[in-house]
Amino acid sequence: MKTAVVTGGAAGIGAEIVRLLAENGYRVGILDVDPQAVATACAPYPNAVAMPADVTDEAAVAAAFDRLEGAPDLVVNNAGIVRFGKLADQTVADFRKVIEINLVGVYIVTREAVRRMAPRGSGHVIGLTSINAYGPGPGSGAYPAAKCGVKQLIKQFALEYGDQGLRFNSIAPGFIVGGMSAPIYADPKVRAARSAGVPLGRLGTPADIANAVLFLDGEGAGYITGHDLVIDGGVSHAVLRNLPRE
Repeated sequence: MKTAVVTGGAAGIGAEIVRLLAENGYRVGILDVDPQAVATACAPYPNAVAMPADVTDEAAVAAAFDRLEGAPDLVVNNAGIVRFGKLADQTVADFRKVIEINLVGVYIVTREAVRRMAPRGSGHVIGLTSINAYGPGPGSGAYPAAKCGVKQLIKQFALEYGDQGLRFNSIAPGFIVGGMSAPIYADPKVRAARSAGVPLGRLGTPADIANAVLFLDGEGAGYITGHDLVIDGGVSHAVLRNLPRE
């Protein structure tokens, strides 16, 4: 049985990733900051491992990994936050918080995973980036910068540890109904407008991202590393489609 760890796994996209991995035979460690939320999220899965920890706390992350009693086969860096608003209107504290959780937290968790996977000679780490890593969205604060950093961080790990049998990839979600984006799509007008801008004609779901995780960790993707897989229904390539022309 393969063991996976999902950060931010107690809710949103992370919870869907946990569900799909568990249904496909993985023993899943749920790493999230709220111990009660972790316990609740673990309840449906007999083999789940509760791993309460703040991803920015090195000691807490190490202690959480110790609960696995062995190196994980897969780690999914899903935990993240956003602080909406124009950059000049935000506090430095808010900016730092987004960078700390979304980027430094990915580094801390991935470093811990590598230190445990490398002696075994196998393992896979996936980071969640965003289409904001390719094109920043208005009012997204530090989020695009953090996600762009995650994309390059994952590539750096892939470059440095591939010869030790480890793979590193990332997934860039587009317009996903769920998680941090749920409040945006509570407005039917916004939901309809954004759906219309997607070539596939619909918004994405947490299941779309979870399925991508399962694909990248499958045997058929064993020669893929250092790749950022964009899951956005084609919206990041739709600039000309969405601009008026004669």
